[in-house]
Amino acid sequence: MPWFYYVGRVTARALFSLLTRLEVRGRENIPADGALLVVANHLNLTDPPLLAISLGRETIFMAKEELFRSPLTAYFVGNFGAFPVHRGKLDRKALRQAQQVLTDGRALIMFPEATRSKSARLQRAYPGSALIAVRGGVPILPVGISGTEGVRGIGWIFRRPRITVNIGRPFNLPSSGRLTRAGLSDNTDLIMERIAELLPPKYRGVYGKR
Repeated sequence: MPWFYYVGRVTARALFSLLTRLEVRGRENIPADGALLVVANHLNLTDPPLLAISLGRETIFMAKEELFRSPLTAYFVGNFGAFPVHRGKLDRKALRQAQQVLTDGRALIMFPEATRSKSARLQRAYPGSALIAVRGGVPILPVGISGTEGVRGIGWIFRRPRITVNIGRPFNLPSSGRLTRAGLSDNTDLIMERIAELLPPKYRGVYGKR
């Protein structure tokens, strides 16, 4: 990993410690090594660095390709451990990159909703994370993030918002043989339900009544 990755992690850890009241639960559930697909809800631009410092492992992100259009943001985002994905369509290049990360025995982080939730509640997720998990046959680590929706504007640095990262137990999706649209939909719901279980009820959105 480039030097910026490690400097960025140290800087992010210092800023979260200073400017927020951060609590990370369930660190004992994180496998120390091996391929791992980390899935989480998405509330704020600070979520990727927050996960990076909370997991304590070298992590790679799948990030929306819009962040790579500017050379400046592409430099920072890319060197923080992210690669682009085109949302809303089958991005075969991004899928191959994701598969390679897992083949190399590393941790890949995805936000199944593919965008930040403006309401802070879970939205209907895309099947990409389920597709990658099934193809790779890798364990999935669900994470629920709450509180980062309060990191906006200038005033939040004086409020020191309470942020919680709740890490669940790893699980594997059931092996269903041939991939079908219905099977991917069911597996996507299963992933999101595991995330919902780690969130306060008001954050669970469309996955709160299952």
